[in-house]
Amino acid sequence: MYTVKQIKELIEKHAGDESYIRELVKDDTRKSVHKLVEKWHKEREKQQALRAAWHDMLQFENKAKAQGYTCIAGIDEAGRGPLAGPVVAAAVILKEDTVLLGLNDSKQLSEKKRLAYYDLIQKEALDIGIGIVDAATIDEINIYEASRLAMVRAVEQLTHTPDYLLIDAMTLPLSTHQEKIIKGDAKSASIAAGACIAKVTRDQMMEEYGRKYPEYQFEKHKGYGTKEHLAAIQTHGATPIHRLSFAPVKSVIS
Repeated sequence: MYTVKQIKELIEKHAGDESYIRELVKDDTRKSVHKLVEKWHKEREKQQALRAAWHDMLQFENKAKAQGYTCIAGIDEAGRGPLAGPVVAAAVILKEDTVLLGLNDSKQLSEKKRLAYYDLIQKEALDIGIGIVDAATIDEINIYEASRLAMVRAVEQLTHTPDYLLIDAMTLPLSTHQEKIIKGDAKSASIAAGACIAKVTRDQMMEEYGRKYPEYQFEKHKGYGTKEHLAAIQTHGATPIHRLSFAPVKSVIS
């Protein structure tokens, strides 16, 4: 009879072979072995659910491919709501065989997971484009138009020319075939990848601004209107990266 340690190693080695594992433990009455099998079963169910969810996240990409499109970019932005800093967009073209189990709306991911996916996407994507629009331009043309401009810039930064765009909740002034998807970062793998790249890129920029303007602590709130941020504006005034057209900033500095 195998020891519990040996069974654990065999289960790990043959994790994808259900019939082997069932045969391995069928006459074993030890509780510790039963616990190992339960753990394996739960992990297997979790992986199956993640694979099914990933398949669902490819529905828009697969539909576009079925229509003959071959180079599909997902686009999303980060930073529409903050009082300071740029709005950043990312366009991502995933490779045909890319699998990023567990990737969905980047706002729902912990910072640790988001950074892990960011690294994976950088490695696994066929192409990534980043578009940035600064606070002064946001004040000049408004945040909606600035978000669109950031997205257009992101597409223009791609080295591959996409023939189909999947865009989170927007249409862009581009001749490329495109599809607007509400809550797209929770429905499309390409958009979710774009959202993750945009969010992490912007967060990194705000951390740099935090070092440049330490009294505002941008590295903590990323420019959002926290109590501490508003108090810092009240005390120190606005920086060149503040959005002066946004009501909370306008009211504090006036």
